[in-house]
Amino acid sequence: MPQKNTQTSFQYGGQAVIEGVTMRGPRDIATAVRVGDEIVIHQEKYTPWSDSFSLLKWPFIRGTVVLIESMIIGIRTLNLSAYLVSDEEEEESLSSWEMGLTMVVAVLLSIGLFIIIPTWLGHMTLWVENIWVQNLVEGVTRLGIFLAYVLGIRAFEDIRRVFQYHGAEHKAINTYEDGADLTVEEVARRSRLHPSCGTSFLLVVIVISIFVFAFLGNGSWLWKFGSRILLLPVIAGLGYEFIRLSRRYRKQMRILIAPGLWVQNLTTGEPDSSQIEVAIAALKRVLIPPTGDVVTSGD
Repeated sequence: MPQKNTQTSFQYGGQAVIEGVTMRGPRDIATAVRVGDEIVIHQEKYTPWSDSFSLLKWPFIRGTVVLIESMIIGIRTLNLSAYLVSDEEEEESLSSWEMGLTMVVAVLLSIGLFIIIPTWLGHMTLWVENIWVQNLVEGVTRLGIFLAYVLGIRAFEDIRRVFQYHGAEHKAINTYEDGADLTVEEVARRSRLHPSCGTSFLLVVIVISIFVFAFLGNGSWLWKFGSRILLLPVIAGLGYEFIRLSRRYRKQMRILIAPGLWVQNLTTGEPDSSQIEVAIAALKRVLIPPTGDVVTSGD
């Protein structure tokens, strides 16, 4: 039986990109994409913000920090993967201000879909005196919008391929955490679901928000909207700590993490062997020590 990997306490993770996978290690970020029959990898050194400011490692603060860092890395690596696949020059990628604008648009869209609309609908149930019912309506609305969004984008073939790479990323991480060899055969056997996935995080945040907002009581719509914005770091922090615990105590918390794993069936797909090879190549490049030989693009 394979043994759980205890070589490092660092929790490896990543995301799917266009025709590839990004993996993040303690010192590096590696983005691997498939270009024809070749796997091309861009690897770069990365220092987390928390390494420069110890305060950012504190519980309930680190969740918001990791969320912002992940958004920045996600947009940048998605852009990078597009140019690696299209075989264009990296210099033609988005500039810093263009990436900043993209982030602002993404945040505003998220606020509109997941804060303004659900808060308004919850506020419209003022005829229900029970604040818990009002917040349940708000939370269910958020969940409904999220599921509708995921189901909608699954209709696109390109997105389904991204979801397959998402599954390959999870399988590779699960294999490493099991202490098994990172081979296509071993990785293919693993689950494409993982408790610390961003999908699970979003679901946890939605559930936690129902309880947190209920303690704020009733008020005007502007009060509710403002409080939701101001408490986002608190809810993100609580959600992050829950995800950390669920990754460490997966068996003990299996009932609590089950809904998040179920939703991952919508945001991941079963990868083929070529997609698994890409995930393995990316993960090997950020392991301590790094292993594997692939064609590399970048530093």
